[in-house]
Amino acid sequence: MVRSSSGIVAGLTAAALAAIGFLAYQASADVPSGLGSSRAADSSKTEAAKAPRDRQHPTALPAASGTGRRVVYSVDDDRVWLVGSGDRVKRTFKVTPGTVDPAPAAYVVTSRSGKITGSDGVAVEHVVRFTNVSGVPIGFSAALNDTPSTPAPNKKLGGIRESREDGTAMWEFATIGTRITVIK
Repeated sequence: MVRSSSGIVAGLTAAALAAIGFLAYQASADVPSGLGSSRAADSSKTEAAKAPRDRQHPTALPAASGTGRRVVYSVDDDRVWLVGSGDRVKRTFKVTPGTVDPAPAAYVVTSRSGKITGSDGVAVEHVVRFTNVSGVPIGFSAALNDTPSTPAPNKKLGGIRESREDGTAMWEFATIGTRITVIK
């Protein structure tokens, strides 16, 4: 039996389109919710009440801070936890917040920049952004001069400053789509 070349081409085209459709479905099913969005990643917000703390171990990961691989940021304690698989803390460190805080909720990393000038005029590196509050981008960064600074209270600043060493750890851990859990 001899097939025409147009029949073979049509069959191959149909098979290719089916494969592409299947791969597109698989890719969309694996994308973290909220990727590319500055809104909370999950419609169920993290409790607005302060997450329970271990009073004997103030640097311990707070209870009710989510599960799985994530960054946990406490706006009340000015502390970050990088949490790996099995809910194991890989690193925790203090930060200096800007003047605008994100609401307690679950977010995802939406953009990153290697080196830029922050909105306060300071040269920063390893910028990891995860939301906007009233047009103010919120994210983690490290000042290139590695000196902590107190943000000017009359400016709307969303940069959450960390040391350069902690900034490098954040940069390596928090890639696009990584979950960020903000708690009180």
